[in-house]
Amino acid sequence: MIRMTTPITNDDVERLYAGEKVLISGTIYTARDQAHIRLLTEERPAFDIDGSVIFYVGPTPARGGNPIGSSGPTSSYRMDNITSNLMQQGLKLMIGKGDRSEAFRQEMMKYKSVYLIATGGAGALLASTVLSSKTIMYEDLGAEAIRELTVKDFPCFVAYDIHGGNIFQR
Repeated sequence: MIRMTTPITNDDVERLYAGEKVLISGTIYTARDQAHIRLLTEERPAFDIDGSVIFYVGPTPARGGNPIGSSGPTSSYRMDNITSNLMQQGLKLMIGKGDRSEAFRQEMMKYKSVYLIATGGAGALLASTVLSSKTIMYEDLGAEAIRELTVKDFPCFVAYDIHGGNIFQR
């Protein structure tokens, strides 16, 4: 098991291999399709993309004093064609679920980014690692707005690494 604290560096990325369990602590951001599309035209996003982690999620509303509702990963393939620009800007980790395209994997290795998967169907467990949540961009998108999350020991697995490893072909 590898523990990582944000922001993520190239050295952090280089030590990750497909299949390894990773626990992330620090700041991560939520973003799905529509937020990614809007980010492509932003001159100054509300967060520093360099060294960042994006979690593909559309959380349910917070209840009972919790900072966020159930937060299961969404299918990531929809972001394949719109993520390259963010990786060029220094996006280091992406968290979602499911396989991705070969073109995406090549771009990911080129820009030293890693794709992690979180367990689908475990949204309540994943939400329990969230210490705080605030919307920082695109509030009009509702569940798909960009949120800044503070997490402790957010669990995931390395799906694709920069060395060519692929958890889906193991």
